[in-house]
Amino acid sequence: MSVELLVDGLHFGEGPRWHQGKLWFSDFFDHAVKTVDLSGNVETKVPVAGRPSGLGWLPDGRMLIVSMTDRLLLRLEPDALVVVHADLSDIATFHCNDMVVDEIGRAYVGNFGFDLDAAETSGDFAGALAAYEGATIARVDPDGSVHTAATGLRFPNGSVITPDGRTMIVAESMARRLSAFDVAKDGTLTNQRTWANTVGYVPDGICLDADGAVWVADAGGPHCVRIREGGEVMEVVDTEQRCFACMLGGEDGRTLFMVTAAYSLAAEASVHRSGRILTAQVTVGHAGRP
Repeated sequence: MSVELLVDGLHFGEGPRWHQGKLWFSDFFDHAVKTVDLSGNVETKVPVAGRPSGLGWLPDGRMLIVSMTDRLLLRLEPDALVVVHADLSDIATFHCNDMVVDEIGRAYVGNFGFDLDAAETSGDFAGALAAYEGATIARVDPDGSVHTAATGLRFPNGSVITPDGRTMIVAESMARRLSAFDVAKDGTLTNQRTWANTVGYVPDGICLDADGAVWVADAGGPHCVRIREGGEVMEVVDTEQRCFACMLGGEDGRTLFMVTAAYSLAAEASVHRSGRILTAQVTVGHAGRP
């Protein structure tokens, strides 16, 4: 598979979403939501002081933005005013991260659950991980009310919802697995189960294709992998750097966007501009949400 460079010079990209003919994404340490078109032209769209992450849209077209460090879900109004959609601080025990928004505007937002940078620089990451009690996914309803959706997840990260709206799949980075939930009509998550183990890969951002397979960004290595339910690895793309997020988009939904960086710790990624977005053409197009 041929891999092309679309853009470089980013700090640390996350939350890529194909929307209105462009890829929208967060650049953590530029504190901004940006877009890039298929020619590589980058535009800054929304400044976010609290470090943006997951992105999504309400049915009426207003954008939702996860603000990581202040644990807020923001909303971009038609007049370009950014307002607080929900305060997640009662549920999130550390920085908020990725998000998926369903067809009626319910947002499911994950969080780290512990200080990842401190754990990685402590000299005893295994000990920090052993003490980690997991994190809670918050569900924010369209009216901005906040609810506990699922508890005890091992660093919930990228999430997708199947086209019928009945199943949500979540990457649990620290458990090296994709977990699935049934989604009730009221948005309640039940029947948690392992959808696939990702042994050898650390799942970060994910996206769903029309065959029901999941593309997984490997935060632990230079890979973006396509995995079937049950854990079969169907394709592996070499991304040169660690891959932190991915999304299917383009005009026919068959362009795979892969967001990579050489650094992930805040002290390094905030200084270096190693972040890139790569593209590859795949045979099966996008499905579901986001």
